Amino acid sequence: MALEDRRRVESERRRRQRIIMSDKGSPIILASSSPRRADLLRTVGVDFEVAPSPVQERPHAGEAPADYITRLARAKVIGIARQRERGLVIGADTIVVLDGKILGKPADEAEAARMLRSLAGRWHAVMTGVALYDVATAQEVADYDKTLVRFCQLSEAEIAWYVKTGEPMDKAGAYGIQGLAGLFVEEVAGNYFNVVGLPLPLVYRLARRLGYSFI
Repeated sequence: MALEDRRRVESERRRRQRIIMSDKGSPIILASSSPRRADLLRTVGVDFEVAPSPVQERPHAGEAPADYITRLARAKVIGIARQRERGLVIGADTIVVLDGKILGKPADEAEAARMLRSLAGRWHAVMTGVALYDVATAQEVADYDKTLVRFCQLSEAEIAWYVKTGEPMDKAGAYGIQGLAGLFVEEVAGNYFNVVGLPLPLVYRLARRLGYSFI
């Protein structure tokens, strides 16, 4: 297929996806400032706008990780839905869990280094809570996904180098699998996109429950 023909086919595919996603006359709203989540939605051709929803990310005493991330995802979509008259709002929250302990975003480089030391040579879980809210019908659906990740052994020099890159500072568990930390990941059991920050198959299934589709 010639380059011009491929471009025409791709343009038509994206046009049809935009029509399908807006067949209810509702915009798609991503309640997150995460560039990684935005990139993932663009990858599957979703036409959306970004409206970050500030939510205090702190677990309640004794709150299970799955309950915590689902609660945050729901809080994000509800916060944006209250400001809208129509639209499908998508919210998500990702955490790393090691030995039952939640590892969020590191507060500083020292904490990032401690997190990486604790992950080195071990399996850990990455969990993402996802919530979707259809403003017009006030319908909400939510669930979470879980992926297991194993890091290789890390030397102090490797940890210091990675922390100095700045990449760990805005990421749960102090690493980004889609970036430089990909050098340290030996195995992944489960959905890769979930580790990046948005489990696309789960978003797709939840959207279908509300009458929306990506295809």
